[in-house]
Amino acid sequence: MKRIAVFGYSVMSLEAMSRLDPEQYSVVFVGKDDAEAALVAEKGFTTKVIDFRNDDALRSIGIGTDIDTIFCFYPRDFDNVFLTISARAIDKAIAIVAIVDDPESAEKLLAAGANKIIDPYEICGRKTHEMLTKPDITNILDNTVFGRHDLKMAQIEIPKGSCLENTKTSDLKLNQNHNLILIGVVDRELGDQLYFAIGEKEHCLDAGDVLVVMGPAREIKAFKKEVEQC
Repeated sequence: MKRIAVFGYSVMSLEAMSRLDPEQYSVVFVGKDDAEAALVAEKGFTTKVIDFRNDDALRSIGIGTDIDTIFCFYPRDFDNVFLTISARAIDKAIAIVAIVDDPESAEKLLAAGANKIIDPYEICGRKTHEMLTKPDITNILDNTVFGRHDLKMAQIEIPKGSCLENTKTSDLKLNQNHNLILIGVVDRELGDQLYFAIGEKEHCLDAGDVLVVMGPAREIKAFKKEVEQC
């Protein structure tokens, strides 16, 4: 299980913590004072209160020993830069994700040792563009990917006599019927290569073909059962 420390109280930090699967990640929120920590603790998260400017305090929460990743979500860029420099000096291998308010600060954060920079304005702009230009794809992703942390990928082989025999990939409509996304198809007539659903030609399905799908585990299980029974 990976251990993540989140610094900085904000809507984004709360959202990030809520989306992390507790079965895969152990998350601790690092607050600047007791009041801030109490707000996060009310939402069920483990909290610590330290001065992030103190290297010994950073070590006390596990940086340099068992913290794998830190999120630097302070509203001021120079706080995130300072934290990044300190954490990188303590642990050369730790993964550092930092938010940036001013795009010009991105280079400073990367130079300080951040592995990944998040620009919320760029994300919102890209999301708005996708909503306007690709509404169908955006809706599919919103309904199946975003907001879910129980996503799985699975291979489902079409058995002999299945109702999917002699149908086309476009007939599946997995996003409508099962809240799943079709990643691709292994068409046995063409060999063992995976043909991706986006950008590839349509395939006529036969027994032995394999569907590669992504979505919530329970939806995958329901679809697999349907394919086998019909």
